[in-house]
Amino acid sequence: MRPVSLLLALLRLPSIAWHLGRAGVLGHLAAVTLLPAWLRQLCHILDKIIRSGSATADAGGALANALMRLGPGFIKFGQALSTRADLIGPDMGRALAQLQDRLPPFPAAVARRLVASQSGKPLEDSFASFDDAAVAAASIAQVHRATLCDGRKVAVKLLRPGIERRMRADTDLFDSLAHILEWLAPGLRRLKLVEAVAQFREISDTELDFRLEAAAGGRLKDNLADDTGIYVPWIDLEHSTSRMLIIEWIDGIRIDDVAGLRAAGHDVAKVTEIAASSFFNQVFRDGYFHADMHPGNIFIRDDGVLVPIDFGIMGYLEFSERLFLARLLSAMLERDYDEVAQLHKNAGMLKDSISVHQFSQAIRAVADPVMGKALGDVSLATVLGQILQISTRFEIEIQPEFNLLQKTMMMAEGVARQLNPQADMWQLAKPLAQDWMAQEANLSKQAGQAIKTILALSARLPAIFDALEQMQPSPSRPSSRPNPRPSRWPLGLAILALGLAILSFFTHFH
Repeated sequence: MRPVSLLLALLRLPSIAWHLGRAGVLGHLAAVTLLPAWLRQLCHILDKIIRSGSATADAGGALANALMRLGPGFIKFGQALSTRADLIGPDMGRALAQLQDRLPPFPAAVARRLVASQSGKPLEDSFASFDDAAVAAASIAQVHRATLCDGRKVAVKLLRPGIERRMRADTDLFDSLAHILEWLAPGLRRLKLVEAVAQFREISDTELDFRLEAAAGGRLKDNLADDTGIYVPWIDLEHSTSRMLIIEWIDGIRIDDVAGLRAAGHDVAKVTEIAASSFFNQVFRDGYFHADMHPGNIFIRDDGVLVPIDFGIMGYLEFSERLFLARLLSAMLERDYDEVAQLHKNAGMLKDSISVHQFSQAIRAVADPVMGKALGDVSLATVLGQILQISTRFEIEIQPEFNLLQKTMMMAEGVARQLNPQADMWQLAKPLAQDWMAQEANLSKQAGQAIKTILALSARLPAIFDALEQMQPSPSRPSSRPNPRPSRWPLGLAILALGLAILSFFTHFH
């Protein structure tokens, strides 16, 4: 953490505290037991002094209101924070996931100038028509409907002027605040706040460069090209830039408009099935998934095909992480809670001092009452809250790579609940999990992954050995670099390859 960033964070704290206090957030922070007693008492006192008479009593609503007042960077951070239900609780996580990312649009004249500057020619030379009224305006960008000169209908997404500088300043602030909180309350280090901010910075960098979003959309389109029931819009890569994205215009019905879907003759149960299947394929088959699947980003075309839009936030899971999740899901569906606990242990998520059997019993207490129930009969907030209580009790290390997946799963569950409350998500997931495990989690696939790992590490061996030799100076010539010894490489490679192969086998199969 840079001293300048720390100083700027300290200077902005009074303003932040004021907005949090007026919205009633400080009163809720006073109840967070992970914070030091003196800090909770300070929050309690300030809450009595600052709280507005119109402040909402709901913690999630209060925080959402405060973040809206604090500006675009805080709105985006609030949405990212919704993935950390382990930190803020499931109810607040759900509230922040619905945080409305809407701001007044910037003027049409500014939008037209941006288009001309990005294309390098008059707007009329790029578009046959361009609607001045924005169809959507968020904290990062706004969208206009337009028609290309060849007649194709498109959506033109334009970055807000000056947003890069503002987001950079806010992200530096969040990083400083995360360091300060971990210093004030060491118990928060288990939650990996600094890593969460780093992940937020990475997501923000992607959202602020539309070339990266275009690449993400292209990759998702390639991955889903052979899947039925889902379509990813094409992107005009030739004319899109870092600040302007031109993408196919989609006419359709929002996936949460159940009445509209039924009126149009769509089979809601079939839509639910396609959505669940596509989500599973993205996460497990491809390890690359749309991580902002709120209802406004999914449309149903007239032919019943699902169309996702907005590829600014994407998630990625390594094969080992997907394998862990698939085995975990399979064990949960089989109600093998001992295996669930052992998987956590093998993944290093449980400390050696924690009893696997006690953890297994705690999982059974939470999972057994809901397994096999219809979605409408299960409260995700209640289940998630109980699981997070288990996480705290057993000191489970939070895995940052699963944060986006957790948020996406909550959004997917919310969409499915709206579409078909009687859907049994467990039974929808079971055949998909079994098929994937049969195809991917077998010995040949594991061997292939092990070989890829070995080859990747082998390519780095020369640099590793050179670095080690430089760390051990020759007695006769302390300041000179020892001559390389090529004869060590074949033996070193063979030993490393054998070791990695054995390690990979026992890690994944025992």
